[in-house]
Amino acid sequence: MGDVVDRPGGQVQASQYSDYADDEIDLRELFGVLWDGKWWIAGITAVAAVIAVLYALSLPNIYRSEALLAPASSEGGGLGGLASQYGGLASLAGISLPSGGTDKTDLGLEVLQSRVFVQQFIERRDLLVPLMAAKAWVPGTGELIVDDEMYDPVAKKWVRQAKPPKQAEPSAQESYKEFSELLTVSKDKLTGFVTISVKHISPIIAQQWVTWLVEDVNDTMRLQDVTEAERSIAYLKEQVAATALTDLQAMFFELIQSQTETIMLAQVRTEYLFKTIDPAVVPEEKDEPKRALICVLGFLLGGMLGVLWVLVRHYGLRREEP
Repeated sequence: MGDVVDRPGGQVQASQYSDYADDEIDLRELFGVLWDGKWWIAGITAVAAVIAVLYALSLPNIYRSEALLAPASSEGGGLGGLASQYGGLASLAGISLPSGGTDKTDLGLEVLQSRVFVQQFIERRDLLVPLMAAKAWVPGTGELIVDDEMYDPVAKKWVRQAKPPKQAEPSAQESYKEFSELLTVSKDKLTGFVTISVKHISPIIAQQWVTWLVEDVNDTMRLQDVTEAERSIAYLKEQVAATALTDLQAMFFELIQSQTETIMLAQVRTEYLFKTIDPAVVPEEKDEPKRALICVLGFLLGGMLGVLWVLVRHYGLRREEP
């Protein structure tokens, strides 16, 4: 029978106590191991810190420009009032009138971020080169430097090496994905204000794109409403000619007037859907990268790797000893 050793929780066998003691972590030994490997830790930390600094310096500055917008109007072209007046009569004629005004802000935001709108925006504004091939910009002149391994500015030809099914010239899907990463759209649920922001290596381009986005989404929504109103007017005129009931004719004329007001407001109001509260400006300070944070994280990661290497090296070699 083995020797018995007194422990606070009772008596245990000496062999069991020896195994228990081996499993305990000796902090003094641990600190001693770390102190003996301090040069390893310092060296690995220094290397990691240098790599982090070089990586942070290699990243280009990214600038963010944003605009604050407010819904220009939430009116439904006067159809809400006509619904209460002619709702029953319109239902007899097979026409459904909206019950109230509609807020088209959410619809405009979805259109702004849609694939069709972004692709048309890139094509209409000729943004493919500054979007996909921009490498840097000259602060003094504002000139954009293009990566010649992707695009030849002299021949005006895409020369990048792309793996199939991708082509030398970026596709509409590639450009949409890249633009979506630069575009941020948010809406305040309390105030209803909308913020549109764009990031780019050129602060001038970032400001310009935000301005163009606001203009184009207003124009797109205006065109949709005008087209819909014109079709409604044409249909209502046909209904006026097809009916002999005075009440129905009066209702149709009221609807035609409402749609005409919609067209008039769309043509007169420049900021049709979104009204600019705070326009986009050329940013003077970069938004990314956070070089100081990258360097600090690299230093901390290097320190942890150094400690881990010293511990693995010490206890791994000790376990291999017979």
